[in-house]
Amino acid sequence: MLLHYHRSGQGRPLVMLHGLFGSWDNLGASVKALAEQYDVIAVDLRNHGRSDHQPDHSYPLMADDLLRLLDSLSLENVMLLGHSMGGKVAMEFALTHPERVERLIIVDIAPVEYPHHHTKVFDGLKSVDLNSINSRNQADSDLSQHVEEPGVRAFLLKNLYREEGIFKWRMNIDTLETQYANIAAAPRAGLFAKPTLFIKGANSDYLTSDHQLAVASRFPKARLKIIAGTGHWPHAEKPDLFLRIVRDFISA
Repeated sequence: MLLHYHRSGQGRPLVMLHGLFGSWDNLGASVKALAEQYDVIAVDLRNHGRSDHQPDHSYPLMADDLLRLLDSLSLENVMLLGHSMGGKVAMEFALTHPERVERLIIVDIAPVEYPHHHTKVFDGLKSVDLNSINSRNQADSDLSQHVEEPGVRAFLLKNLYREEGIFKWRMNIDTLETQYANIAAAPRAGLFAKPTLFIKGANSDYLTSDHQLAVASRFPKARLKIIAGTGHWPHAEKPDLFLRIVRDFISA
């Protein structure tokens, strides 16, 4: 399986990976800005966006998908940036193929197993009757019975599209739910001893001091930047500061 991707810009190759329920264009503002200096390859991971739907979903599989994509593009060495689930894919890839990664940037996620905390999201997505709704507002109304935050609903509804008059989800909800244990899992053990940057949203609990040992044991050259006043999406909440941190790290 080859992944769908968006490629723009010129320079050193930078691969960018989105999080759960997302697609490459969730990173669109950062992609556009970084493409002014770099050859940016923004990827739709399996079961997301316009990439293929598959019955299996795990970090080893997603790392293999990425390896095939880089081989198809004749990219031997890249910089790699991943947010949330995409950050775990980036970690898995760097740990298993360190020779293919020049620098690693992980946004608000740790190399640990997390508890299940998307039950309401899955319930909300499944509550939307795609065969009967006739507008995005109706889908939002159905989703709101399970997901209260308007921003989260707006993020999820970016996956909704219409084909031949029928609404469909771009993400493979059934596989993501049945394979959720694999999504919550930690990347495999390994060592990536090259420059690594972890970026944390100060108000997020996805990356905490409790994760320091797990980070250091796999990424001994890791450094940490905390962006005040942001949660799990620091790239969207404070984009200018996020981009300055990324550019400074890449150019160091």
